[in-house]
Amino acid sequence: MLDKPAEPDLNWSGKYPKPNTSPAPYRIYNIGNSAPLNLMDFINAIEVALGKKAVKSYLPMQEGDIPATWADVKDLTTFFNYKPETTIEAGIDQFVKWYRSFYKV
Repeated sequence: MLDKPAEPDLNWSGKYPKPNTSPAPYRIYNIGNSAPLNLMDFINAIEVALGKKAVKSYLPMQEGDIPATWADVKDLTTFFNYKPETTIEAGIDQFVKWYRSFYKV
């Protein structure tokens, strides 16, 4: 990304701002899975990586909960021809290994 620094959007307007552009020369990229993921799959990946079962308490949807979410990686693909391909299982496993090594736990 250092090879392709962001450029300001000279047409940006504070009156009608677009959240994905800015008059400032910076960009924020969403690097994540570009497909929805079931929450229980995420929890299962954590359980497997930790070697422990989570204690779960099932409740109805709470205020502010969203039924589905995923990363929009269009800018990564457009500007850098890059699309994240790490599975949630591999990513969680790598994170847990790093965390335990870094914090000596």
